[in-house]
Amino acid sequence: MSFRRGVVRQSKFRHVFAQAWKAEHCIDDVRVSRVTWDGPLCAVNPKFTAVIIESGGGGAFLVLPLNKSGRIDQATPTVCGHAAPVLDVQWCPHDDNVIASGSEDCTVKVWQIPDGGLTGPMTDPVATLEAHSKRVGILAWHPTAFNILLTAGCDNLVCVWDVGTGELVYQIADAHPDLIYSVSWNRDGSAICTVCKDKALRVIDPRRGTVLKVKEKVHEGTRPMRAVFLSDGKILTTGFSRMSERQLALWDTRDMSEPMAVQEMDTSNGVLLPYYDPDTNMVYLCGKGDCTIRYFEVTDESPYVHFLSLYSSKEPQRGAGFLSKRGVDVNKCEIARFYKLHERKVEPISMTVPRKSDLFQGDLYPNTASVEPSLLAEDWIAGQDAPPLLVSLSGGYAGAPSKNRDTLRNRPKLLSQGSGTDSPPAPRQTATPTGVAIETESEGVMPQRVTQGEGGSDGVKREDDVLSEVLAEVKALRSVVLAQGQRIELLERQLARIEDGDV
Repeated sequence: MSFRRGVVRQSKFRHVFAQAWKAEHCIDDVRVSRVTWDGPLCAVNPKFTAVIIESGGGGAFLVLPLNKSGRIDQATPTVCGHAAPVLDVQWCPHDDNVIASGSEDCTVKVWQIPDGGLTGPMTDPVATLEAHSKRVGILAWHPTAFNILLTAGCDNLVCVWDVGTGELVYQIADAHPDLIYSVSWNRDGSAICTVCKDKALRVIDPRRGTVLKVKEKVHEGTRPMRAVFLSDGKILTTGFSRMSERQLALWDTRDMSEPMAVQEMDTSNGVLLPYYDPDTNMVYLCGKGDCTIRYFEVTDESPYVHFLSLYSSKEPQRGAGFLSKRGVDVNKCEIARFYKLHERKVEPISMTVPRKSDLFQGDLYPNTASVEPSLLAEDWIAGQDAPPLLVSLSGGYAGAPSKNRDTLRNRPKLLSQGSGTDSPPAPRQTATPTGVAIETESEGVMPQRVTQGEGGSDGVKREDDVLSEVLAEVKALRSVVLAQGQRIELLERQLARIEDGDV
């Protein structure tokens, strides 16, 4: 009997398995929000876990150190500065202490979380961004430019902010005739893709406001859709068929007449939230109300989207947070980690590639996006684009304090509605689909007053803070240099083996 070669597709991710953490490592007694908005309700980075919770008389979310586990006391301090329920929270990719929140009160607030977490209720944001006339349910930080934040609301507006100044720099007002379901940046932040209630997928240049590509009826069903840009420029969408079957589709932005691939899954009503890992080119689909998480690998070979496996549990998920690659445990070959929201619990779930060796697996961990931005906000606004700066995960990631961190803390912030201004600031440049930018003056921006005490003690404290940040950065750079040295030695040994004919 002979076997044909190539019958089984070769992939190092074919045997990825998902495993929930033990009960003692979960977070219990978390009153997860019951808002009907189809968002993840959770955001995770290498320092903190943020969960939107139920709260009376406004909106609040919980911020806990990543290693926190066990029962959460009802007196645990929260971020509680919104006047209505919070709909979305997103951590800044370039500063693990900065988080943005969007709310039904039509505002977006940016918060600076102290190292170690909250010691008391946080009600004063670093910046309040006001331009939307209806609730704000979508937030997306720019992947490479520092302090650039995109927001989308139920008023069908897409706004782009310079968070450092609290200034609305671009506004896309006429591109979407109905409710926006999702927004995603491409890898270098030069374009965004959106899906809307009119069932159309749009690729938009946010600086010019021009719609570059449109595909009508991406999915035939009327239920909400989602779209995410892949690292090679393709777009993956989730939605529903005419018969209410849940679908996944892959689109080539060069020719969107037909999808490259379509997969139908089941007839559940839950909206499929896609989480994309650009390092492994894997997509995880987490349906709200589902008991499963499906994962796929996207490749250049037909059928392009390859189903790998699914994780199944007994309890449905209310939402999920996806940990950035800088936070995974490389020593255990963990390639992804979810924080699954139950009704009263947060449960970590690790995605792991089984390997026998304890050595760093370079093929599983290509260099990943660093915490350092490639551009400053003014560079991107001026028209520059740049890919993400990459960092090695060899030996684990040791994050250095961002050299730009004080840019956010000391820039002026927007006045809140109750501080003497009746109207939001006008955008510096209002983008329209025709590509015409209208120059206007920004009003209502006022420098943030420093309320700390004056005197020599503050100067000494400031010098101590700067010194500690410099020492931490030197330590982090030293670890990166050592890791790169080990990587170079390994590659040189492999090269010698190849030259000797051993491989």
